[in-house]
Amino acid sequence: MTILINRRRCMAMLALAALAARDVRAATKQVRFVLPYPAGGGADNLGRVLLARASAELGEVFVIENRPGAGGTIGAALVANAAPDGQTFLYDATSHAINPFLYPKLPYVTTNFVPVFLAGRVPNILVTHPSVEANTVAEIIALAKATPGGLDFASSGNGTVQHLALELFQRQAGVKLNHIAYKGGSQALADVAGGHVKFYFSNAAACTSYIQSGTVKAIAHTAEGRLAQFPSLPAIGDTVPGFVIYEWNGVFAPKGTPAQLVLALNKALNTTIADPEIRKRTDFFSALTSPNTPDEFARFLAAEMERWGQLIKSAGIKLG
Repeated sequence: MTILINRRRCMAMLALAALAARDVRAATKQVRFVLPYPAGGGADNLGRVLLARASAELGEVFVIENRPGAGGTIGAALVANAAPDGQTFLYDATSHAINPFLYPKLPYVTTNFVPVFLAGRVPNILVTHPSVEANTVAEIIALAKATPGGLDFASSGNGTVQHLALELFQRQAGVKLNHIAYKGGSQALADVAGGHVKFYFSNAAACTSYIQSGTVKAIAHTAEGRLAQFPSLPAIGDTVPGFVIYEWNGVFAPKGTPAQLVLALNKALNTTIADPEIRKRTDFFSALTSPNTPDEFARFLAAEMERWGQLIKSAGIKLG
């Protein structure tokens, strides 16, 4: 889904937000961003780049706090229960739209968040250990069909996008894949590089340096078209029609956070993604960014929840 808005309208709407925010949060010394995933993963890598620039834009100190565990629900609960004073935000990923369909009960109410900004959409890349002889999606499919019991695929955890990607792949490609869940993408990627598990749908932001160093081999990506960072890398959809998956990152505030603070942060992040130097960094991570408002992010979130909810239900995936 591509979000397009009139930049002039957006900037006009937000023109006074930063000044108002300074009045509301005049005594604030630092702003905490809870990132409910391990350091070194895709969300962590992209989030640190964007938030460092937005921090400078607002003239405030942003502190990123990694609180991984339970598919991101631990960190999300911390923010849901935080005071809505503009000093605590959540930098989450696609699991925010997935978890309500995976867990029978969450430690927070999903409506206790206010969407602030869609930070970017990032494809996954199907990577393997370099020792794997298959070099194309078609060869991976043939290998899976020829392997008794199927292929072992790592994931960054139960119910994550990487887990759902392998579920979708085995359904659409007609192969058997065995799910090996890790506690975070960085651990999964390290084990693929070490040859302990040889296949993984990795967040592109997390695996780019691994691919460039040759410690893992890239087979194909889950986006449409081609990636700026890897222009010769094919899309899985070229071989398996309709296979398209993006992982996204976004910023949320606790419900009740003053609107001027939400708009000020949204404005700073829109300015951030327009910075040519930041665009170089987001291109490195294969992250697709575009200006957006809180309302547009809310509509995007609703569409994502509908899509993933249908897949989880059809696959019969449940946690907790």
